[in-house]
Amino acid sequence: MPRDPGTSRRDRSTMTDALPPPLRAPPRARTFHVVLVEPEIPPNTGNIARLCGATRAVLHLVGPLGFRIDEHAVRRAGLDYWHLVEIHRHPDLDSVEAAVGRGSGAAAPRSWLFRAHSRRSYLEVGFRAGDLLVFGRESVGLPTALLYERRDDVVAIPTLGDVRSLNLSNAVAIALYEALRQVGALAVDPEG
Repeated sequence: MPRDPGTSRRDRSTMTDALPPPLRAPPRARTFHVVLVEPEIPPNTGNIARLCGATRAVLHLVGPLGFRIDEHAVRRAGLDYWHLVEIHRHPDLDSVEAAVGRGSGAAAPRSWLFRAHSRRSYLEVGFRAGDLLVFGRESVGLPTALLYERRDDVVAIPTLGDVRSLNLSNAVAIALYEALRQVGALAVDPEG
């Protein structure tokens, strides 16, 4: 985009200084758990990690990854927010659920399995803080046997067009922000 020749660098600086600070909701100790089962595409996981850092969601990476996340790889990818993300590695979904405490009482966190095909919309779910939002591999999603076994916990994000599915990082953002909205975690003080 060409620069307006009538706007000096000093004018643009003043305009930027007049902007309000970033909109922030009061921080919570912990919001939700985002679970990625065998993610394959590094930029998707990087975007989701940034989202988790911004929302204080815990990121759980399950099974083998299609890339490295050691310190050197993260630094080379320019992920300067990685230290803000609480990340855990697990061999399988059962290990994540055991670590989070799923099923240990009436208000225990629940696991919601996201996939492109389901009769139930994620908008029909009453999310509770601490729930697990579970997403599968970019290429094939979650294992069919798991989806069948837990069919009452499977939800989808409705689409209006004929695309096969949403990008993984977009789907996680949509689901996580709806869950945050439902529990009131996004309420901000209009006075700043």
